[in-house]
Amino acid sequence: MLITILEKINSLNELIFSPLDGLIESFGLPEWAADALIDSLHLLPFLFFIFVIIELFEFYCSGKIDEWIKKSEKGSILIGALASIFPQCGFSVIASSLYTKKIITKGCLLAVYLGTSDEAIPILLAHPAKAYLVIPIVGIKLFIAILMGYFIDLAFAKQIIDPIKDVVVIEEEGCCKHSPESENKRELILHPIFHTLNIFGFILVITLILNFCLANIHLGGILTDSSSKLLQPVISALVGLIPNCAVSIALTMMLIKGTITFGTAMSGLLANSGLGLLVLLKYNDFKDTLKIIIILLTISIISGLTINFFA
Repeated sequence: MLITILEKINSLNELIFSPLDGLIESFGLPEWAADALIDSLHLLPFLFFIFVIIELFEFYCSGKIDEWIKKSEKGSILIGALASIFPQCGFSVIASSLYTKKIITKGCLLAVYLGTSDEAIPILLAHPAKAYLVIPIVGIKLFIAILMGYFIDLAFAKQIIDPIKDVVVIEEEGCCKHSPESENKRELILHPIFHTLNIFGFILVITLILNFCLANIHLGGILTDSSSKLLQPVISALVGLIPNCAVSIALTMMLIKGTITFGTAMSGLLANSGLGLLVLLKYNDFKDTLKIIIILLTISIISGLTINFFA
C-alpha cells in the first residue's frame, strides 16, 4: 500500500516538474548530467516530507526513548535497536554519550550502531520503484542488531554499568549543526528544510559521479566478477565507518543504480553509525573504542559476505 501511495505521489511529482525538466534538457547538458539534475530535483518534495515526519518523531519521542534505555537493563538492547532503525538525527550520538558514562552496555551501543539507518530509508522512500528494499534492509539490520547486541553482552559479561543514571552531560551536534536534544519548535520546519537541501546537494554530486561512471566506464565485468563480490563488502564496511551521512547516501544511490550488490550495500550500512563514533573517539578510552570499531567492522563484513553468498 505504501509503495502504491508513493507511486501516485511520484506520478503527480513528474507532472509538476515536467516544465522544469524540459528547461533543463534545453540547456544542452550531457545526458548523464541532465538526468542526474532532473532525478535529484524530483526528490526534493519526497525528502522534505519524510524529514518533517522524522523531525516530529525525534522532537516528541527521542527523549522518552533515551529515558527508557537508561531505566531498562536487559531490554535496553531491544529498545535501542528498535529506536535506531527509525532514521533520526543524532541518536547514535546520544547512545555513544550514554556509553561513555557507563549507563548502557557495549551490546546496547553496538545494537544502536548496527541498527542505525541514517539516510538510507528516506532516499529509498523517495524512489518509489526501490521503496520495497526498505523492509529487507530494516529487517536485516534489526535482526543483526538485536542478535549481536545480546551476544556481545554475553561475551563482555563483566562490564560495569553505573547505577546512577543521571542526565548525560556530553552535548554533541548532529547533522546540519543540529542538536539532537533541541526543544525549539522552530526546528520542526527549519531543520527539515536545511536537511533536505543538504542531502539534495550530496545526492546531486553523488548521482553526477555515478551517472558519469555508468556512461563512460564499463562496470559489468567488475560487478559480476567473483573476487569483487568478496572484496566489495570489505571496502564498503571500511567506507561505512566514515562518520558522515554522505557515505550512506552514496551506498544507497549505488544500490539503486545497481553498481553494488545488496550484500555490499548492507555491509556499509551496518558499519555506518553516523556521528556516534566521533563521540567515542573524543571521550572514550581509545583501546575500548578500537575494540568497538573492530567488532562493528567484523560483523558488517561477515554479514555482507553472507548475504552476497546466498543472494
